[in-house]
Amino acid sequence: MSDSRISADENRRQVLYWRLLARLFDNDEQPSLEAASMAIVGDLGLPPALLDPAVSVDTIVQRFPDLGVELRGLLAQQDGVASAPVDGHPPGEAEDDAASADGHSPERAGEAEVRRAALVSKLLLNVFSTGTGDVSATDLARWQQDAGWFEQALGAEPGQLRSHPGGGELAGVLAGLEGDLVRRMRLREVLADSALAARLTPSMSLIEQLLRDKANLSGVALANAKALIRRFVEEVAEVLRTQVEKTSVGVIDRSVPPKRVFRNLDVERTIWKNLTNWSPEDQRLYVDRLYYRQTARRTTPARLIVVVDQSGSMVDAMVNCTILASIFAGLPKVDVHLVAYDTRALDLTPWVHDPFEVLLRTTLGGGTNGTVAMAVARPKIADPRNTVMVWISDFYDNRALITDFEALHRSGVKFIPVGSVNSSGHQSVDPWFRQKLKDLGTPVISGHIRKLVFELKNFLA
Repeated sequence: MSDSRISADENRRQVLYWRLLARLFDNDEQPSLEAASMAIVGDLGLPPALLDPAVSVDTIVQRFPDLGVELRGLLAQQDGVASAPVDGHPPGEAEDDAASADGHSPERAGEAEVRRAALVSKLLLNVFSTGTGDVSATDLARWQQDAGWFEQALGAEPGQLRSHPGGGELAGVLAGLEGDLVRRMRLREVLADSALAARLTPSMSLIEQLLRDKANLSGVALANAKALIRRFVEEVAEVLRTQVEKTSVGVIDRSVPPKRVFRNLDVERTIWKNLTNWSPEDQRLYVDRLYYRQTARRTTPARLIVVVDQSGSMVDAMVNCTILASIFAGLPKVDVHLVAYDTRALDLTPWVHDPFEVLLRTTLGGGTNGTVAMAVARPKIADPRNTVMVWISDFYDNRALITDFEALHRSGVKFIPVGSVNSSGHQSVDPWFRQKLKDLGTPVISGHIRKLVFELKNFLA
């Protein structure tokens, strides 16, 4: 590739990225950048709508299906994360040589990078430039669709980075953008219109808003809010059931003699134990004793006590753990109790099998006082060595709680402190409590809810 061609491609690519940065940080158009970018897009044979932030990515893909193929995996690299443009230099700047080595001409490789810059700019502009002011249900749905295309460009499935493990910091950024859009949406008006409400896509941000505002809803709006909460609960429950999979129904009780029925016959053990009765002359094995497998299992249920901080900073925990508790409550050998607290404690055990009903009975927000929750949870411990207590909180709480935690640990209760059970794994745990619990031998579980599922399965197996 000639130096002039290299320079031309670099300039075109930088124009597209400078235009992107200008639109992200200053919504006013820069006429010279807009005109130059329009000319570049035209030369590439791309639709002019690619530069219009008012046109969704989904709309463009519907009109030009081939672009959908290009967008999927566009930002994916070996580490699964694309580099962001810095100082006008876009991701993939060093790929010209690689493209040439793969058999493409340098000219084609350079033009491909310019084309890539145009598509990347569209994705980033539509996802990260969310404007200000009121947001409609249509605006939110469009953003969620565009965010889905951004996730596909990174090699993920739509919604995966926002609501599944592995998203890291990017998941937090996307969730923050989505939450801001939900807060700016006149939710009560939308919920009052069933047609608009049906266009809402359930998300953690939306569910948080619904739970906070449910006391102010009635009639059609309340019915639509409940329908959205139930949809979200069912979607999350399906994911968590997959993670829980098939939990053991109990260990074999060796004190119970095996039932002497054919289906319990242990053929291999019977043959082995009777080998001394083998007759070489008759070529027969004479069996004087049959052996049977023991199948009886212990019927005493393990008691699982879940204590959840329902203050404003723990919304994800409240939703996820409520659903998880209901799943374990459906297992035959688990006796599940659920307590939620802020400055007061609420025993939600009667509704533990229905997470939807539990969420409707919670009141998000307020302060935090774990001692009131401990007063409700402690009497539920009947057999310490057959009890696990999961305590979900950021632990910015009454430090006198550590004495209670130490007493639980000494009694033989399996105590599992959890600092985060949300989608992204982000958490902020009081450093003092973190160190104290670590010294106690019960470190705070960090990360995704799958870690909690793993710990519970180990205890229940």
